Amino acid sequence: MRTGRWLPAAAALAAVLALTAAPGPGAARAEAGRCGDPAQRPWCDTALTPDQRTALLLPKLTDDEKIALLASDDPFGGPLGGFFEDAHADTSDGVERLGIPPVYMSDGPAGVRQGKATALPAPIAMAAGFDPDAARLYGGTVAWEARHRGNDLIFGPTVDVLRTPRNGRTFEGFGEDPYLSATLGAPWIKGAQEQGVMTSVKHMAVYTQEQDRLSLAMEVDPRTLREIYLPPFEAAVKEGGAATVMCGFGKLNGRWACQDDAVLNKILRSEWGFKGFVPSDHTAAQDTAGAANGGLDMELPLGTKYNAFMLKMAVAQKKVTQATIDGHVGNILRTMFAFGMFDRQAYANDLSRVDRTASETAARRIEEAGITLLKNDGALPLAAPTSIALIGRAAQDAPSGFGSAKVVPFTTVSAQEGIARRAGSGTEITFTNGDDRGEAAGLARDADVAIVFATDSQGEFFDKSCLTLQCGEPLRGDQDGLISEVTKANPNTIVVLNTGGPVLTPWAGQVKGIVEAWYPGQEAGNALARVLYGDVDPGGRLPVTFPVAENDAPAAGNPAQYPGVDKTVTFSEGVMVGYRHYDAKGIKPQFPFGHGLSYTTFSYSGLKASTKAVQVTVTNTGARAGVAVPQLYIGMPSAGVDVPQPPKQLKGYTKVTLGPGQSTTVTFPLTSRSFSYWNEEAKAWKVADGCYTVMVGSSSREIAQKGTLGTCQ
Repeated sequence: MRTGRWLPAAAALAAVLALTAAPGPGAARAEAGRCGDPAQRPWCDTALTPDQRTALLLPKLTDDEKIALLASDDPFGGPLGGFFEDAHADTSDGVERLGIPPVYMSDGPAGVRQGKATALPAPIAMAAGFDPDAARLYGGTVAWEARHRGNDLIFGPTVDVLRTPRNGRTFEGFGEDPYLSATLGAPWIKGAQEQGVMTSVKHMAVYTQEQDRLSLAMEVDPRTLREIYLPPFEAAVKEGGAATVMCGFGKLNGRWACQDDAVLNKILRSEWGFKGFVPSDHTAAQDTAGAANGGLDMELPLGTKYNAFMLKMAVAQKKVTQATIDGHVGNILRTMFAFGMFDRQAYANDLSRVDRTASETAARRIEEAGITLLKNDGALPLAAPTSIALIGRAAQDAPSGFGSAKVVPFTTVSAQEGIARRAGSGTEITFTNGDDRGEAAGLARDADVAIVFATDSQGEFFDKSCLTLQCGEPLRGDQDGLISEVTKANPNTIVVLNTGGPVLTPWAGQVKGIVEAWYPGQEAGNALARVLYGDVDPGGRLPVTFPVAENDAPAAGNPAQYPGVDKTVTFSEGVMVGYRHYDAKGIKPQFPFGHGLSYTTFSYSGLKASTKAVQVTVTNTGARAGVAVPQLYIGMPSAGVDVPQPPKQLKGYTKVTLGPGQSTTVTFPLTSRSFSYWNEEAKAWKVADGCYTVMVGSSSREIAQKGTLGTCQ
């Protein structure tokens, strides 16, 4: 159980949900559906189960109609969706003759990419909140807006575990830990599907880089696959109830992702019991027979492999059976029935004409809860300075990632606007874009406090060439040099990072404060100002490790691991991903996974551990209210030399707000899975004999309480 709920997030979610009476999957609708009269179309009887309705409808389809349902039909929706309100990412036209409605789809991991929408903070910022309530709020907000753009399905969330911080889509996921990604992805999906919109969790099963992504061959051992990359998808299916699971690009152990029978049929469907359908990422389908037999249900964006000519030929050549085609069609129809698509009218595209106040509030609160205070030498919260120098273009922008997670906002509040409004008329605010270091130093020298905004550049299609601010965002010039120059002019310098993931901070010892604000969304300025002035406590904790040096990062310096040799990547690091890598190799990070400061201090005491739960008391030892994020790690014994274990693994976390002197006891529930590793020989989860170290603290490197379980000497 979670003893400390994030009440602002819950309240904001309630406001979003109150905007619409959208029922969840399978709920009855008051308005007339599109299916038709059950007397004429028995599959329209809502008293029947989705399986029963599918069994009645499927035989009524012609072979051509069946094949038409296996691919979407709009070649321009995806590229144009970011610019035009009526351009869905994809459209499956349905079969009007039988009352099968069209399915309209939208990109949605960071908000709706279809005309203008509410630009939420990047998903990595939400992950920094370490709060499932915030994830549910995020998913609910995205889906509510997707619904009001006329969509039935959104492509999101992205739960791919981060392997290398140079990944161009780092900002789009939930960080480097599979447990964190799993426990945020499932509530994201629940929040979204409560709005009557289906989700498509992506990209199954392993998707870790943009370089060579379309053709990359990835060699991943079974244990690493099960312990690192599959848990978020397993939770999405078993706990989140995801309507669809999107398969990605590249080959996993020799099998293309969208025709991987071992993953899509055996694990996803047979083992996990998935009942939805599997769409492809755009152009990811490789072979007609391979995809049909390997588990792909719907090809996006067009039927280049799933079309009448190729599928009928495959059937004629006995490469694909008609039963296989019927199975894919049945998966799609059953999912549409389960989520009520036949039994309601189409959603109207009217987002620009509805009240989006709750969405805007959600954007601000999610950002406030994800802003991560990395360093503070007493500079924050701001103590009413009379002059502030703002330096860097990001002070007037709201940086974001590009690609399918790019959102065009209706409005944006810049950091300069938010800070100026919060500071009031008695504070002089000056600004320079930072291109002229001399000018920047001059403004800093004349101000009480200098705030430098630095950003990187991330997005789909390209990985970052390095982790420095200079080559991470070449259009901004040498931002590291700019920060050093400003610090010389004014020792009271604060750096605000608007990055999609880890960057190097060689100037960390020179500045008074470092604030990681991520890609902040459209409420950037309001959220940042409230944190800088201490109106709210910085609620974020790092879902990714910040290294000291480039070669400290996972998979750095080994081309076979990254970016690959001859378009082949070997995951030879195994389960030593993220902070596990730093711990196993004894590398000290600049800022560890889970790190984040409050404006107050906390102590931990009274650890009690059993195989069912771990308890610890958290006390606010400071003079003001603040947010604590206690984290549970377990160090597991190795079952043998061929099963190396990382020194610690995240197995629980919670988020509590405490007043000065206030204490609370938090409980981390545990199951046998919490102590399990994947046994390759048995092809099952097993618990090894030996001593288990239980650790609770404020980050992966700041452990306050320890205990043991099992056989310990």
